[in-house]
Parts: sequence; structure tokens; C-alpha cells
Amino acid sequence: MPVAKPPAEPVVAGAVAPDFRGPNQHGQEIRLSALRGRRVALVFYPWAFSSICTSELAELRELAPRLAERDLTVLALSCDAMFTLRAYADAERLAYDLVSDWWPHGRIAAAYGVLDAELGCARRGTFLIDPDGVVTSATVAAIGERRDLPALLLG
Repeated sequence: MPVAKPPAEPVVAGAVAPDFRGPNQHGQEIRLSALRGRRVALVFYPWAFSSICTSELAELRELAPRLAERDLTVLALSCDAMFTLRAYADAERLAYDLVSDWWPHGRIAAAYGVLDAELGCARRGTFLIDPDGVVTSATVAAIGERRDLPALLLG
């Protein structure tokens, strides 16, 4: 019987944030390097329409004015397909970008060390990136563990 490969170590504070590109829920390409000069929060989540993810992403929706005051761009990433993310964003009234890591499946999550390859989804990684593209904060929670997003994003 093959042994499961352990996940890669998550990206740590002080590292250069791995660049990526992927479609958002509207099919528009999002490229991290195009956001240089801005503060960015990457919020990885396992599955659209699941209870913990829905509550976390709703919390991000409610935090939007405070995040905008701090000039923080939020990208929420999952391994769901773009069309699933569109339905999810519409159903939950999510105005920020949901980035699909569908194909090649999980490549962005893997680059950040948060891919659970056995389940085919991202763990709950939260990465803050400064305007120069350097990770200033990195936190990873288990799939079933809800994050305190206001504390993580607003300090």
C-alpha cells in the first residue's frame, strides 16, 4: 500500500509570495504579481457552500469596509471550479475575487503549502503580503477549524 506524501511546508513570513494566476468567479484572470504595490490577503478555504467556509467568507463580506480602509485587497482561493465559485459568490453576495485553483488542480494551494492532496482541497491558509510581494504573516488552520479572520487581517 502506498504511503501518503506529507504536505509541503507552508510559506512562512519573510518569504517572497509565490506568484500565481487563475480565473476569478467571472472568468477574469487574477495574477498576484499584477497586485504589486498593494497589500494583499490570500484566504484559502476548502469548499464553496460548506458551513465553515460560508461563515468565514460572509465575515469577509462584512469586513470589506474596514479592509478597504486599510487598503487591503482580499483574494479568496479554493480548488472549486470557476462556475461553482460564480454560483457561490452570487448566492452569498460576495463582491471580492474568488480565485479558482481548479486546474491544474491545487497548484496554487500547493505552492503555498496548504494543499490537502488526499482530499483535493486547500487547508485554511491565511497569508498577508506587503506591497513588495513579501509574506508578512502566514497562518494555517485545519480544514474543520474556523479562523478568527478579523484578528488575522486587522491585527
